[in-house]
Amino acid sequence: MRKSKKERQQLLMSTIQDNPFVTDEELAEKFQVSVQTIRLDRLELSIPELRERIKSVAEKRFDDEVKSLPIEEVIGEIIDIELDQNAISIFDVKEEHVFKRNQIARGHHVFAQANSLAVAVINDELALTAKANIQFIRSVKLHERVIAKAKVEKIDEAKGRTFVQVRSFVNNELVFTGDFEMYRSNNQ
Repeated sequence: MRKSKKERQQLLMSTIQDNPFVTDEELAEKFQVSVQTIRLDRLELSIPELRERIKSVAEKRFDDEVKSLPIEEVIGEIIDIELDQNAISIFDVKEEHVFKRNQIARGHHVFAQANSLAVAVINDELALTAKANIQFIRSVKLHERVIAKAKVEKIDEAKGRTFVQVRSFVNNELVFTGDFEMYRSNNQ
C-alpha cells in the first residue's frame, strides 16, 4: 500500500537516520517508488546523497582516530571504528574493479578492503600484516556493495601482534573471510 508523500518523506527521514548508508535504490524498493522520486524527496528534505552522507560521517569521526594509516589510504570507506576493538567499512564495486568479460570483482580489491580495515582498527602508529588466512566464499559482482566487519580477537603485547578477524558481506551474505595476524610497534 502506497503512502502519501508526507508519510513517505517522514518514513524516509527516519529510515536514513536509522541507517545513513542505505542506498536510493534500496529506499525506492522499500517505498515502492522510483529512484527519481527518492532523489526528489531527499532534495526537498535537504538530505545529501549517500556518498556525501558517508564522507561526512567518516570525516567527522575517524580523521583523529585512525593512527596506523591515513584515512584516504583505507580501501573502502570506514563507517564505524573502535580502535583495538572493531570496525566496519563499505566498498562499492565499480567498472574499474571488475574483469570486463564477466563483471566479477578482482579478488585483490576485496582483499584490500579487508586488509586495510585490519590495519586501520589497530591503535598504533605502525601496523603491518604479518600473516593472513583468507577465503573467498563467492564472487563479488559489479555494482554490489561489500560491507567488511573487522573484530580484534586478541592483542599479544609481548610479541607485538594483534589478531583481527574480518568478515565481508553482500546483502548479509558472507562473501569473504580473513584472519589477520598484524604486527604493531607498541608505541601507544
